[in-house]
Amino acid sequence: MKRRNFIKLLTGTALSSLIPLRYSYGHNHIEEFTDGKILVVLELSGGNDGLNTIVPYGDDSYYAHRPKIGIKENKLLKIDDYFGFNPGITGLQSLYKEGQMAIIHGCGYDNPSFSHFTSMAYMHTAAPNSGEEYGWMGRLADEMAPPSHKNFIINIDKTQSLAVKAKKHVPIVFDQPQKFQREGFYTQKNILDHINNEEDLKYDNLSQDFLNKISRSANEASNIISNAWSNYSRQVDYGLTPLDLDKITALIEARVPARLYYTSFRDNAFDTHVHQSNLHQRLLTYASDAIRGFMNDIKRIGRENDVVLLVMTEFGRRVPENTSLGTDHGSAGPMFIIGKPVKGGHYGKIPDLINGLDEGDNLKHTTDFRSVYATLIDNWLKVDSKKILRKNFQTFNMFDTTV
Repeated sequence: MKRRNFIKLLTGTALSSLIPLRYSYGHNHIEEFTDGKILVVLELSGGNDGLNTIVPYGDDSYYAHRPKIGIKENKLLKIDDYFGFNPGITGLQSLYKEGQMAIIHGCGYDNPSFSHFTSMAYMHTAAPNSGEEYGWMGRLADEMAPPSHKNFIINIDKTQSLAVKAKKHVPIVFDQPQKFQREGFYTQKNILDHINNEEDLKYDNLSQDFLNKISRSANEASNIISNAWSNYSRQVDYGLTPLDLDKITALIEARVPARLYYTSFRDNAFDTHVHQSNLHQRLLTYASDAIRGFMNDIKRIGRENDVVLLVMTEFGRRVPENTSLGTDHGSAGPMFIIGKPVKGGHYGKIPDLINGLDEGDNLKHTTDFRSVYATLIDNWLKVDSKKILRKNFQTFNMFDTTV
């Protein structure tokens, strides 16, 4: 191929689709593997209704606010004399009974936004009303490891989440591992073949060198994902949909050196404005079964002491039900931290359904959500959370140091 034609092929979408993987050239990911602690984040997009997930059945005001969609006491999976799990989440109930699930109540922030986009951006950056450019997990990656530590953060989704955007690291982002190479690189296959050709490596200008490195990076990242997935065999039940958690297990089992993973229950699934009850229970069942399966799978591969899962959403729902038998965008709600190293139970102040509402009948938050992030950063990953979150936040003593 002549040089002018080669460069022509590299313009436009071909080049732009290769550039995000530039970080991984020149290294073998297996050589960089460490047995460090791993954080996995599962986002329940759409705004999960915390009050119908962890149900305060012991508070009569719950039923006063929700006379039609409030879940009756006899249907709940009781936790204690005040709270019960939604009947659809037997998987989470089992993890709680095993002491592996922490429930952090009333998570939110001051002056909450009721916009999906805005509130999720605040949760992704851990910097409400600030215009922060980078995500909290991206900043965490930058603090935990130098850029030379490749493949440190992985985002499983169709597009990159703001949460993983970093200044120094570029995450691997993929959706379907078996299609990662084909979809990401098939249209550039002719280009990559020529870049990797020894004749084309003879160009000694900087642009050519840069493109050669991109090519190797692209192929390496593709191989990391496809090889891990092809060697993985799902041996536990993840329920109806694994929510990409099985892909994370595959990567951990393959000894990929990532320490931070981000995935989501996509498409604003938890935005339950209309006829919420049955839909919400089904969604929770899918998530609960997938999480239970993930924890079983992590134990199967012998990494149960190394992996902790955070479950979060962009906001809760308003306390009163609406006229469409659903709930509208709200503010505070629970977050969950799950794993064998976790000391399970209740954390944070329980919101007051009578005196703890604002003028819009939303729960006033009792726990800054960044306290949950700080707990994971300080006490699990052993990094100074102030460097990530810009200030100190209260942390919870929820990790078993003997594990």
